[in-house]
Amino acid sequence: MDKLHFERLLSTKVRRRSFLLAVGTSTGLAVASQGSHKVVAQPRFSDYPFSLGVASGDPLPNSVVLWTRLAPDPLNGGGMPQQNVLVQWQIATDDSMKHIVKRGRVLATPELGHSVHVDVRGLKSGQWYWYQFKVGNELSSIGRTRTAPALGSQLEQFRFAFASCQDYEQGYYTAYQHMAEEDLDLVVHLGDYIYEGAQRPGRVRQHNGPEASTVEGYRNRYALYKSDPNLQAAHAAFPWVVTPDNHETVEDELGDFIRRAAAYQAYYEHMPLRRTSMPVGPNMQLYRRLTYGNLIEFSVLDARQFKNNQQICGAKSGLGGPAGNTAIVPQCPEALEPERTLLGSKQEQWLFNGFDQSRAHWNVIAQQVPMAQFNYDPGSGNLFYHYGWDGYPSARTRILNHILQSQLSNPVVISGDWHSSWVSDLKSDFDNPYSLTLATEFIGTSISSGYPANLEVTQKALADNPHIKFFDGTFRGYVRCEVNREHWLTDFRVVSTVATPDAPISTLVQFVVENGRPGAERV
Repeated sequence: MDKLHFERLLSTKVRRRSFLLAVGTSTGLAVASQGSHKVVAQPRFSDYPFSLGVASGDPLPNSVVLWTRLAPDPLNGGGMPQQNVLVQWQIATDDSMKHIVKRGRVLATPELGHSVHVDVRGLKSGQWYWYQFKVGNELSSIGRTRTAPALGSQLEQFRFAFASCQDYEQGYYTAYQHMAEEDLDLVVHLGDYIYEGAQRPGRVRQHNGPEASTVEGYRNRYALYKSDPNLQAAHAAFPWVVTPDNHETVEDELGDFIRRAAAYQAYYEHMPLRRTSMPVGPNMQLYRRLTYGNLIEFSVLDARQFKNNQQICGAKSGLGGPAGNTAIVPQCPEALEPERTLLGSKQEQWLFNGFDQSRAHWNVIAQQVPMAQFNYDPGSGNLFYHYGWDGYPSARTRILNHILQSQLSNPVVISGDWHSSWVSDLKSDFDNPYSLTLATEFIGTSISSGYPANLEVTQKALADNPHIKFFDGTFRGYVRCEVNREHWLTDFRVVSTVATPDAPISTLVQFVVENGRPGAERV
């Protein structure tokens, strides 16, 4: 490595300070001047500073974000002094890091928990790269990433996996061990990366400390989760695209904006996100679009920050109730209001504009909560899960109608949240099984979180929801998808148990969606 040029470094620090001051100050995300912190190029650490691994994300045709966080004492605030620390990074075309194509320096600051987000630009499209960080005399592990193909380029095949819901206390992350060994171009995480709750006795593993509610509390919780070697391996193997669900954040209707600001800050600090996603107080830009040649485009949604109140018709968080969940309640007029929205009007219009302009062969809506209607008691009670799209049926109808009107090519929805595996036809009229099928939805099971208490109620209601092609609430794992111009192949990959490490993995079921024919068929 060549010697450090401190004049250039200080100039960079001034530019970053100006940017932070421009976006404004906020509770939770510290954007005060860093002038009081001196720059340290050769720090001394109490332990290995790269304890949380490395990651990459949000790949574009010529750039990708590289991430790490300095944390020699990860479960106790990180163990870093209140100083700016100089971190060096490099990216190569080989796994031995001999053919370096880009390198640079970045400051890890106390204000962002000594996390590092490097937007590496000027890369070649559709190419694998390897990357590494250095601080003082310490080297990080080597990560692998891949840029997206050039926009509009001919891409014949694409492989990705999606996952969600990884309660540390409920099981081991063996699924990630197997995911890291897959042949993938991308991983999409659909939320509940952490669970914020306090320790619960008798669990497979234990949370650290009380319920997270402050920046430090969330940092310690992320550090616990990211200390898992299997999760680190999956991050190091592929670029990730992430969006949070309710456990990383605070529901907006609760009005706890101070806590939400803390939650968003810690989320940003621990994810490979671009600076455009840096939160300002309780607000964070998360919905975005990623395109892979002319084959597949992902519209990544934020289904938590902008929605109307979900606690309607008597729905509330918690277990219990007639279907084992207090958010599953009978429909009421408030839920059917035509202007009711889950995404907010701005994000909804952004999504529709993307439909109108897309030239991709497959169009993916990547989001958190189940979209297909599911009636838990169609005989009399008409029970619906109001924290998902069933609590926002008018908004769902607007999206499905726009898919039809825009003649969107091969729409597929991928979802999380339900700790179970589902395959569904998205219908123009869910109450009429003969109505037009407009899209396909795959809901992935959880990495470790258990299915709620309403398993038998769900299984009993399946026959009266014929648009549901498949359901399983027993197994944990992830979903692997292989896409080409003729078909989309989905494998539900599950481990035998999360109660012990090193469980084997298998394919529970396989579904295919044929080009030009919405709706999935079991292979």
